[in-house]
Amino acid sequence: MNSRRQGLLILAAVLSGCASAPPPTATPATAAQRPDQPQRNDIALFAMGLLDTRYRWGGRGPATGFDCSGLVSHVFLQAAGLRVKGSSAELGQKARPVPADQLLPGDLVFFNTLGARHSHVGVYVGDGRFVHASNPRTGVRIDQLSNRYYAQRFEGAGSLLD
Repeated sequence: MNSRRQGLLILAAVLSGCASAPPPTATPATAAQRPDQPQRNDIALFAMGLLDTRYRWGGRGPATGFDCSGLVSHVFLQAAGLRVKGSSAELGQKARPVPADQLLPGDLVFFNTLGARHSHVGVYVGDGRFVHASNPRTGVRIDQLSNRYYAQRFEGAGSLLD
């Protein structure tokens, strides 16, 4: 079993453990303000299952490849039954803003990677990580929000779920 697959299995186990509500004393006040929805972990796990899928500008499916907004559309439809359409900028307009300290799996994270507001989007999967269709060289991958490149370009987060 390769190390990436082992990492995914460990992350899946951690996320599934997060599906049950923690005791009230362990819940930060900010997280308690956002509803925990079962769809969130489904979205995060489905997105992680698409790692290493090739990148294709305008792509909307695993057979052809994904761009960033196509990945989000596919993940939300398949994992949560929600039709989500539009560019990353349009998704940014549709999403309800979420403070960075309240991110939950299934939220969207937005970046300015092309000199335009919300020119890139990814799916937050927890533990400071997000899945996104990065570029033709790397395809769908997982990155840390703290990665210098993404931290410098982070523009905010939003939810299409609550």
